[in-house]
Amino acid sequence: MNADNIPNYTILEIQELDVNYGGIQALKKINLIIKKGEVVTLIGANGAGKTTTLRAISKIVNPKSGAIIYDGRNITRRQAHEVVQVGIAHCPEGRRVLARQTVFDNLFLGAYIRSNQAEIKEDIGRQFELFPRLSQRRNQLAGTLSGGEQQMLAIARALMSRPKLLLLDEPSLGLAPAIVREIFSIIENLRATGVTILLVEQNANLALQIADRGYVLEAGSITLTGAASELISDERVKKAYLG
Repeated sequence: MNADNIPNYTILEIQELDVNYGGIQALKKINLIIKKGEVVTLIGANGAGKTTTLRAISKIVNPKSGAIIYDGRNITRRQAHEVVQVGIAHCPEGRRVLARQTVFDNLFLGAYIRSNQAEIKEDIGRQFELFPRLSQRRNQLAGTLSGGEQQMLAIARALMSRPKLLLLDEPSLGLAPAIVREIFSIIENLRATGVTILLVEQNANLALQIADRGYVLEAGSITLTGAASELISDERVKKAYLG
C-alpha cells in the first residue's frame, strides 16, 4: 500500500532531539510528530528554539543526539542536499532570495535537484499561477521586489523542488497586515494541494487559526502541545503569546 494513501500517516517524527550551539544547548529532548497533510505550528518567544528546530530538520545544523525520521527513513545524518532530494524544502526566515537574479532565475534555481527541463518549466508556470504578482515580475531582479513579493518568491522557490514537507520560518516577518493575510491565504491553498507544512510564526494567533496542531517551545523544550483550537483558547498560551 502506498504510504500516501495511509490515513494518519506520520511523515515526520523527531525523537529526543538535542542541538547545541557552541556551549549552549538550543534544543533539549525535543519530540514532535507531523501527519501527512497537516499544518503544524511551532510557537514560542524569540530564542526558544523554533528556527533551530527547522534548521536541524533541513540539516543546516547537526543534532548532538536524537533522531529525525522522515517518511519512514532516518535522515539524522543526511546532508542538506540529500534532505531536499527526499522531499523536504526549507523557506528560511528573512526570505534570502538571490537579489541579483531575476524572479524566473530564482525559481529555476529552486529546482536544482531536478533534471527534466520540461517539467521544471511547467512547474515555474504553476508558481506563476499560484503567485500572479511573480508572473508580472518574472524578468525583474529579485532584490527590487517588495518585501511581500520576496516572501512569495521564497515560498515559490522552495516549492520548485516538489516537496512533500515544507518548512516555513516566519513568513509574515516585517510585512504589512494586508500582505500577511495574502501570504496566509497562500499557505492554506498549499495545504489544499497536499503539501504538509511545519510553520514557525511570530504571529501565534494567525498561525493557530490555520494550523491543525501546535507545539509550544520554551527555552529549547516543548512545554505544551495540542490541537490548534485547544491551544488558541488555553489561558497560558493566551497570556504568553496571544496578547
